[in-house]
Amino acid sequence: MKKSKIGRRQFLKQTAFAAAIPTIISSTALGKGDTPPPSERVNLGYIGVGGRGGGLMRGTLNGHNEAQVVAVSDCFESKRKKALDKIKEIYTKKGRASDARAYADFREMLAREDIDGVVVATPDHWHVPISYYAIQAGKDVYVEKPLGVSVDYGFKLRKLVQDKKAVLQYGTQQRSSYYFRFACELARNGYIGELESIDAWCPGLMSSGFYAGAFADGNEKIKPATQPPKDINYDRWIGPAPMKPYTDIRVTNWGAWHIYDYALGFIAGWGAHPLDIAQWGNDTDETAPVHYEGTGTIPKGILYDTVAKWDIRCKYANGVKMRFMDDLTAMPVVKKYNPKARDHGTTFHGTEGWVSVRRGTINFSDEKLRRLKLKSTDTHLYESKSHLGNFIDCIKTRKKPVSPIETAVQSDLISHLSNAAIRLNRPVKWDPKTEQVIGDSELAKSLNRKLRAPWKV
Repeated sequence: MKKSKIGRRQFLKQTAFAAAIPTIISSTALGKGDTPPPSERVNLGYIGVGGRGGGLMRGTLNGHNEAQVVAVSDCFESKRKKALDKIKEIYTKKGRASDARAYADFREMLAREDIDGVVVATPDHWHVPISYYAIQAGKDVYVEKPLGVSVDYGFKLRKLVQDKKAVLQYGTQQRSSYYFRFACELARNGYIGELESIDAWCPGLMSSGFYAGAFADGNEKIKPATQPPKDINYDRWIGPAPMKPYTDIRVTNWGAWHIYDYALGFIAGWGAHPLDIAQWGNDTDETAPVHYEGTGTIPKGILYDTVAKWDIRCKYANGVKMRFMDDLTAMPVVKKYNPKARDHGTTFHGTEGWVSVRRGTINFSDEKLRRLKLKSTDTHLYESKSHLGNFIDCIKTRKKPVSPIETAVQSDLISHLSNAAIRLNRPVKWDPKTEQVIGDSELAKSLNRKLRAPWKV
C-alpha cells in the first residue's frame, strides 16, 4: 500500500532530523556513500525539461543524492525522451536504478502519490497555473522566474501556498550566492550609511552580443501559419494563453520569452534577478515601490512585442529610490561609479558609499568593505548555498525556503507595474497595503489576463 502524501511528508521530516543520530545499520540500507536509501530520498518530477528545465534536472541528478528524479513532463516528445535517456545515463553511472517515467500531460504526473515536489521550468505563461495545480495535488514546488503574466494569478498562488502550508521556492537563485547575500547584508546593516537609492539592471531584447543575434532571429514579420510538427502538442504548449496560428519561432525559448501572449519579456524574465536582490537589500520583501514612471521601447510589426528597452524610476514608501533599466540604458549610468559593471547587477547607494553585485563578483566604493566581517549583533540573512538543495531540504523539514512565495509576488509586481507604466505611458501609483493601483482603473485592469478554457487558477 502506498503511503499517503501527508504520511510521506511526516516521514521525510522525521528522517531529516534522525539523520543526525548515530546508529549502526547496513550499508545496503543506507544506500551507497552519501546516498540515502530510496525510502528517504525526496522524489521529484520535472515539468518542462528543455534548456533551463533540463539544466535544473541535470543539477539534481549530478549534485543532489538526497533526491531522485522519478518523472518528467514536456509538450515536446523529443524532450521527454532526451530527459529519460539522461536520467538513465547518469543513474547507471552512479550504480542507481531508475524507473523514471515521462508524461505528455503534467496532470498525470501530479496524480502520483509518491512524488513529493515538482520543478516547473515551462514558458512563463504556464508558471503559475502549473504551480497552482501542483499545490492543489499536494506537491511542493520549485518554480522558475518570472512568476507569471498576470498579477492576480500571483496573489491567488500565494494564498493557496499559505493555506496548504506548502513549500514554494522561487527560482531567483542569486539568493543562494554568497556575493549577493553579503551585498544585501552590507546595505541592511548600514555599512554604506543610510540607504538612499538602488540601481537595478539586466539585458533587454536589444542588448548586444548573444542577445543581438537572438533578436535578429525574431526580427521579422509574422510568418504564414504552418501545421505544428508531430513532436509537439501545440494546444498544450499554448495552454492558458490565447490560441494563435503556429509558427516555429513561437515555441522557441526566444519566442516564449518575447511574445507578449506568453511573457512580459526580459523586463520580468531577466529583471526578476536584480529586482529580487534590490528587495532583499532594501528589507522590502513584503512590499513593493509605491510610485513608477519612465519610458520604454516596444517593437512594432514583428512577432516579438515585449518591452525591449526601459528606464523606470521607482520610489518606496521608506523613501528609497530605485532606477530599473535595461543594460544598454544602464551602462552609461553605472559605469560612471563602477567601471567594472557588466550587463546585469544591483547597486546599493548609501550616504557613506556603495556596493554593487553581479554574478561572480562584487565591487565597492571602498575596498575595505570586502574584508568586513559582520558582528553577531548584525542582521544575518538566510544562508543557502544551493537553491535546489535548499528546496529539497525544506521539503523534508517544512521550513520556509530562501525565496518564498511572498518575496516572489512582490518582486514580480515591480516588473508588472513598470511594464504598465511604459505601455500606458503614464505614472503608476501603488498601495502596498491594499495591493491595488490607486486612481487608474484602466491601468489596474491591464495587469490581469483571462485564461483560455479549460485552464483555471
